Amino acid sequence: MEAARKLVEPGKRYRLKEALEILRQAPAPKFDETVEVALDLDVDPKQSDQMVRGTVVLPHGTGKSVRVLVFAKGDAERKAKEAGADVVGAEELVEKIQGGWLDFDVVIATPDLMKDVGRLGKFLGPRGLMPSPKAGTVTADVARAIKEIKQGKVEFKLDKQGDIHLGIGKRSFPAEALEANARALLEAIWRARPASAKGRYLRTACLASTMGPGVRLDPTECKPSA
Repeated sequence: MEAARKLVEPGKRYRLKEALEILRQAPAPKFDETVEVALDLDVDPKQSDQMVRGTVVLPHGTGKSVRVLVFAKGDAERKAKEAGADVVGAEELVEKIQGGWLDFDVVIATPDLMKDVGRLGKFLGPRGLMPSPKAGTVTADVARAIKEIKQGKVEFKLDKQGDIHLGIGKRSFPAEALEANARALLEAIWRARPASAKGRYLRTACLASTMGPGVRLDPTECKPSA
């Protein structure tokens, strides 16, 4: 950590390419670190009309294998299996989850089964796994939803402090891939700007790896291209 901190000039705001280069120069641990973007937004998370939430498909994925569970029946069940879902089912999965099984990362459900999935609120809700139309995980087009998630679709949401933290890939990714993922996320967050949001909207942005120091980004790097 001491060696990594020496690479970052206190108070300086770096271009995205420079920040990624610093992360790659820092001493590496024995595992492939996740590279994260942390954003402090100038909005009030207590106001419902200032919530910032959405999804974005990272062009180069997250570097993680995502286990997708789908609640579906009939033709939708067949399409989910063909699209590569890891687990597909209906009532039997509800009972299995109520019994404590949580070996999955994303949950998708067809609208007709949400009445059953709704019973799992206390199991899925606290873990951020509850399907929702806004996240695109309550849908009749399960094949498309599965494909997007497997390709790198992630959800971002403002926390209680007005911040957003999201992984954009692994340290082993080429710098160009991490940059493309970061820019895709930043543009999605700007598109999700609430109409009621005033001021700068984005106060600060920081890039960091799991064990590395935070590298603050130049604000001009965080706005979408014209």
